[in-house]
Amino acid sequence: MAIPLKYSIRSLLARRMTMILTVFGITLVVFVFTAVLMLATGLQKTLVGSGIDENAIVIRESSNTEIQSFITRYQAGVIQTLPDIALNADGQSMVTGEVVALISKNRRDNSRPGNIMVRGIQPMSLSVHKDINLTSGRIFEFGQTEIIVGKRIAERFQGCGLGETVTFGMTDWKVVGIFETGGSSFESEIWGDVEQFLPALGRPVFSSMTFRLKDPAQFSQVRDRVKSDPRMTVDLKREKQYYDDQSRQTATFIRVLGIVISVVFSLGAIIGAMITMYAAVANRTREIATMRALGFQRPSILLGFLTESIVISLVGGALGLLAASSLQLLRVSTINWDTFSDLTFDFALTPNIVVTVIIFSLIMGLLGGFLPAVRASRIKIIEALRAE
Repeated sequence: MAIPLKYSIRSLLARRMTMILTVFGITLVVFVFTAVLMLATGLQKTLVGSGIDENAIVIRESSNTEIQSFITRYQAGVIQTLPDIALNADGQSMVTGEVVALISKNRRDNSRPGNIMVRGIQPMSLSVHKDINLTSGRIFEFGQTEIIVGKRIAERFQGCGLGETVTFGMTDWKVVGIFETGGSSFESEIWGDVEQFLPALGRPVFSSMTFRLKDPAQFSQVRDRVKSDPRMTVDLKREKQYYDDQSRQTATFIRVLGIVISVVFSLGAIIGAMITMYAAVANRTREIATMRALGFQRPSILLGFLTESIVISLVGGALGLLAASSLQLLRVSTINWDTFSDLTFDFALTPNIVVTVIIFSLIMGLLGGFLPAVRASRIKIIEALRAE
């Protein structure tokens, strides 16, 4: 015979203060745990969102990022003639050569310097890269010292607003437009004419080549053919995979650090739940004996007390999850440890995070309630009825 759930809930409500304190502790732990997962997921989502599977990016062999890479003009010419490159409506090859570099600018909020990635692009870049939308101003004129700025850079760095001037490479660049890209990392970049950027940055070569695949399913064959060409010495990746690789190191660091902190905090929450449940067992000794006398078996007593602990942890978990969900309204900035550029992104709550947090809360409830539940199930009826 099982103990009804409503009995367990009524028992918890009878000890409101201890239950509230325990729930509060679990809520704090779950809030931290959820925030860490949301932070890492938001970072990964921002970077991975910069690429699409239909695009392939070419960088120097053994280079991890565009910052470290260079593609010669000769190699760029070879890539541009690949028959696997898709054509646009005008019959032009959807391929672009770009140069990438870092500049330092002061932030608006504290005037401290931060690294910004500047990207020199060709006209086809606006078609090859996805979701490039101007929110204000206009596109820069190729051949002019004009630039457009990602909206997150415009918000955070001095001199990067519409109509302002950014100085780098001994040249003044006028900001003529602000753009967004659906929340991707491109919004943390400055774009201009690659042919203007190359001499200003002292670069004679491109950093990378990006092209749209005619048949994305043939990527492996295209990659093998390009890499087998002795003239190339390049690596070929799907654009989405390239940005996923960039996010992995920083996201993993955030997750590991956050999980370690959450585990340490969770030990305190588990101990708190355990103390609460032990106190409940001590105060309800005669009640437990009475239930045993009425025919409730030891497994039922154990399950009943374990249910109370699980209910406490799930309530705390739900409150922590609800509090953490409000972080989606915030925007944070960090350093991309692969490119050392400033990257702005949002907290992201996903169904996987929700499921993980619920399981995490359930485990805390099981660990905190198991030993007290065992203690309750082993109470001897006669001794408990005689106890004062």
